Amino acid sequence: MTIETLAKQGRDRIHTGLAGIDTQRLKAMRNASLRACFNRLEETRYRMEFVARVRGREYINDAASRSINSTWYTLESTQGGLIWIADAPTVDADYSRLVPTALRKVRMLLILGGDSERLRKTFSGIIPVIEACPSMADALRRAYRYEADDVKVLYSPACDNGSDVVDEGEEFRHQVNEL
Repeated sequence: MTIETLAKQGRDRIHTGLAGIDTQRLKAMRNASLRACFNRLEETRYRMEFVARVRGREYINDAASRSINSTWYTLESTQGGLIWIADAPTVDADYSRLVPTALRKVRMLLILGGDSERLRKTFSGIIPVIEACPSMADALRRAYRYEADDVKVLYSPACDNGSDVVDEGEEFRHQVNEL
């Protein structure tokens, strides 16, 4: 099968097919303890984790997404419009892979931390509202006040800023519960 044939099938059909192959491989495993190990996998904490619904708006904690690829997956997987809270990158990174998804889904980008210019430059003209925020509490207050129906608030850093995932995930959870 050629790459062109795969591309014509579309992303959803390819993902479904690959998942089917993986499922068949798991079923064919002879080692029962290995199969049991896969059956006990739990949801990863701080990975696309529902935190609360406040005024009808969902808040999703994705603090474990410390790369552009992880954030791309989250943005693609989340249904509806989004208010995306991201960390300001500490290193040079290419965020262009996120542009098509951001164009379709992200209504507001709130950037935590110091240098917001790289994200602002990448998404200017793509995302209608882009704002730098000094803290998670400030970002969540701005997201709370944003006037739009059917949007979810997503914290997905898209970069590793050196902070602990648990600390950031708990900070997001705490600040959402303070709204």
